[in-house]
Amino acid sequence: MGQGKGKKPATYEDIDELPVGGVGEIIADELYASPRPAYGHLRVASRLGALLTLPYEMAQGGPGGWWFLDEPELHFRTHVVVPDLAGWRRERVPEPPEAETPWLTQAPDWVCEVLSPSTMVKDRVRKLPLYHLEGAAHAWVIDPLSRTLEVFRSTDDGWARAGLHEGDGSVFAEPFGDIPLELGLLWTPEYRARERQSLP
Repeated sequence: MGQGKGKKPATYEDIDELPVGGVGEIIADELYASPRPAYGHLRVASRLGALLTLPYEMAQGGPGGWWFLDEPELHFRTHVVVPDLAGWRRERVPEPPEAETPWLTQAPDWVCEVLSPSTMVKDRVRKLPLYHLEGAAHAWVIDPLSRTLEVFRSTDDGWARAGLHEGDGSVFAEPFGDIPLELGLLWTPEYRARERQSLP
């Protein structure tokens, strides 16, 4: 939740004071504290990172040219945000930071937010405009519950939606359109539905 109006601007010390395991972010001087995400959220983020890293970072079966981080802490002036995934083009930011670097200040070229019911409004309304303002060129928004992928590209007027994909099909989604992405590999299997179908 964000802070109520009238409170003093949040600082990084407020993040340090949060319970261990949570995620703290500061946007427009407001502190947002979120619990660790549920399994379906984690599965999407973990699998997407794996699917992109091999071809686009390690150049195994793909063009390379990128590097990625899961849940990097990004500092943009007084803002502190933690996207689920982010990627940088090596032509712009050649190497990741040193191992001891606690956070990054270079805006990613691509950012991905995986929605949870408790963070959906923050991700869409607060964080996406900030990523655009800081110069990110592409953004993905994934909803594990509706099994959808929204693809956005940056324009002078803000984000423009370049695609909406749903279900289990194979899609080509910018900026990673060289290789098909199998959406079905991201979603949590519907075990309960399968169990019901198997009952006599």
